[in-house]
Amino acid sequence: MHLPHAYTLFTPATATSPKVCRDFVRSVLTTLGAGELAPTAALCTSELVTNVHLHVQGQVHLRAVVEATAVRVAVYDESPEPPCPRGRVDGEAEGGRGLLLVAELADGFGVTRTRTGKGVWFQLVRN
Repeated sequence: MHLPHAYTLFTPATATSPKVCRDFVRSVLTTLGAGELAPTAALCTSELVTNVHLHVQGQVHLRAVVEATAVRVAVYDESPEPPCPRGRVDGEAEGGRGLLLVAELADGFGVTRTRTGKGVWFQLVRN
């Protein structure tokens, strides 16, 4: 198999979008032999897509790129506002941990501005 492979999914930013997107990423990684990264990638994807559902109107544009040495997933939305990770989250708070979780689990994490909004991405290194 010749890598890299890139896959794209568009979905409305609804309550079902996180599951659809994490299942998509899990399926892509498992199919391409990167199944060891699938649980972490699915969790990080779910967190980023949930943020779009909760804080942005419009569509989710997900792009997953599988390379020989790494996997990179980007979640694009139509808001130019950068995400605001919370420094500290109260132990009883129901939200606010998503970006902190992604930053902790991923080997790389960042935000890219686009013409129509932004993309929040993470990268996982393949062993």
